[in-house]
Amino acid sequence: MDRRNFIKLSLGTVASGMLLSCQDTSALDDLEAGEMPTRSLGRTGHEVSLFSLGGEATIEQEHRQEEAVEIINRALDLGVNYIDTAPSYGNGGSESNIGQVMRERREEVFLATKTHDRSYAGTMELFEQSLERLQTDYLDLYQLHNIRVDRDLDRALSSNGAIEAMEELKSQGLIKNIGITGHRDPQVLLRGIEEYDFDCILMALNAGDIHYRPFQEQLLEKAVAREMGIIAMKVVAAGRIIRSEGITSMEQALGYSLSFPVSTAIVGISNLRELEENVQIAKEFSKYPEQQLAEIEELTASYEREANFFKYYW
Repeated sequence: MDRRNFIKLSLGTVASGMLLSCQDTSALDDLEAGEMPTRSLGRTGHEVSLFSLGGEATIEQEHRQEEAVEIINRALDLGVNYIDTAPSYGNGGSESNIGQVMRERREEVFLATKTHDRSYAGTMELFEQSLERLQTDYLDLYQLHNIRVDRDLDRALSSNGAIEAMEELKSQGLIKNIGITGHRDPQVLLRGIEEYDFDCILMALNAGDIHYRPFQEQLLEKAVAREMGIIAMKVVAAGRIIRSEGITSMEQALGYSLSFPVSTAIVGISNLRELEENVQIAKEFSKYPEQQLAEIEELTASYEREANFFKYYW
């Protein structure tokens, strides 16, 4: 199936409207609380906001807790209902800052964190630490973090591996769904979802993806076929994708990723203005036609190594 037909058949109907330019932020002054367009998070039963909050940038900095809490609360007020974090973000700072909000607003959020340990014992220990920092007694999604190579997967799936711990936690109702994440090699993740019935996948998908080890081809198609919740990340490649001679706006970057059959896209936020701009783009999103996707991809061709830096170096 070519990409045009794959996207057309998989994505379905999304919210329509004009997109907000990165340079035109006047509409943000009147941005009000309210619902955001949603998509199904696979078979989890959750309807997830089109734009979701990543736990890095300001949110992972424990010494900036007041700013982080303000961003998180504002996100929830504006209709964001999915937050992704990990114990490694800010050495626990991200989970701690998010926990300051979760103790009051837990039921408003589909909360996802991760284990970077591949063993049963290590995962159980990380899980308990995450619950304490997040100030909750359950997780909506617990994910294998940063599966890079086959040995990561082999260890997690082995006897006394991380998956064994996650299954036990799920059987006890302490986690609702099990996921896998990665941004280095789509083939390893493809093998992962073929060998284990994960509920969700968090994967890289940005406008430079097509040029090297694309996640948007076999892996995305298989995840859609398996009715998984699909979360896009690395939308702006930690800021590297936006530049004067290429992609010049968050509108292009986020709009590109959302034009694929993903459930949502997570982005780390530095300040309230960034948050509000991303929410506005999501609220007024309309799927890009195939020709526009190709044109945006071409803009990144000259610096695809920077747009895909996490595939080369992480």
